[in-house]
Amino acid sequence: MNNPAETLRAAAATRILVKDGPYGTAIQNLGLNAGDYAGDMQSNHDQKGNNDLLNLTRPDDIAGICNRYIAAGADLLATNTFNANRISQADYGLEGRVRELNLAAAKVIRDCVDAATAADGKPRWVAGSLGPTNKTLSLSPRVSDPGYREVTFDEVKSVYREQIDALIEGGVDFILIETVFDTLNAKAAAFAAAEAADDLGRDVPVMLSMTLTDLAGRNLSGQTVEAFWHSIRHVKPVAVGLNCSFGATELRAHVQALAKVADTLILTYPNAGLPNDMGAYDEQPETTAGLIRGWADEGLVNIVGGCCGNTPEHIAAMARQVAGMPPRIVPAERPALRLSGLEAHVYAA
Repeated sequence: MNNPAETLRAAAATRILVKDGPYGTAIQNLGLNAGDYAGDMQSNHDQKGNNDLLNLTRPDDIAGICNRYIAAGADLLATNTFNANRISQADYGLEGRVRELNLAAAKVIRDCVDAATAADGKPRWVAGSLGPTNKTLSLSPRVSDPGYREVTFDEVKSVYREQIDALIEGGVDFILIETVFDTLNAKAAAFAAAEAADDLGRDVPVMLSMTLTDLAGRNLSGQTVEAFWHSIRHVKPVAVGLNCSFGATELRAHVQALAKVADTLILTYPNAGLPNDMGAYDEQPETTAGLIRGWADEGLVNIVGGCCGNTPEHIAAMARQVAGMPPRIVPAERPALRLSGLEAHVYAA
């Protein structure tokens, strides 16, 4: 695809597109042990739970998950790279293998998507997933020292740039900055994508997805969804949205709020309800899909998918529910001065 942003927007103008579901849930269902994760790799760290490492040690499993999502009807397929960055991989002693992890992940998904499209002619896209890391730029981890930060903006930008470069080399169409709990972290990621675009001499389109940490509709750094949009709209993302957070019922009002103000595509992929006492998700595919259908009925969404607890069956149910439904019409924003702190502020001309 010469211009994935244009082709995706063209497709999204005619129908609601479907994103895949989570890799974490699918990998957990494989029941792998520590040896399965590590493979032949020698390490002093226990690698169990390092889902990103499977791009190198068990690529067939990752391809199998991707192909199940494709078969379920997903148009947008993300890479298994949520924690494939130096900060997160430090927990496993694999900071030096970040480039390999991302390059392998992108190639696995690219190959699956290209093979599927060659077989049926249906356009599909690959999004390189960037998770939020376990560090925050907006908040101090020390209660007694509110000015302290474990990392700087430039350090986080560098971490993301390393990941982005490898994902682009591997063939992704978009950079998906997802599960944003700290808007400043997201801005560092977007800055890294812009720098990569400058160095490549071409566009590197991005998508951003915020996660809420309370039912009032704010992320961890305290912003409302409207304020988040004002903070990142200069990036001109192909899509902006909400993921993870709570189930679709709790997210509905916040999707409505974002859909009113964002002059770009709305991407939403909630959890399959809330976890039970054992941490498992009980919400059935048709239940989740029915709630997503309600969003479509209101004209709120352009791209839908699933986060924690969703399975290929959930994605297939969503695809059935939104098939033939008209997509949200992207509004034209009137000229105004749009500012943001924790709240959004609009000063009309």
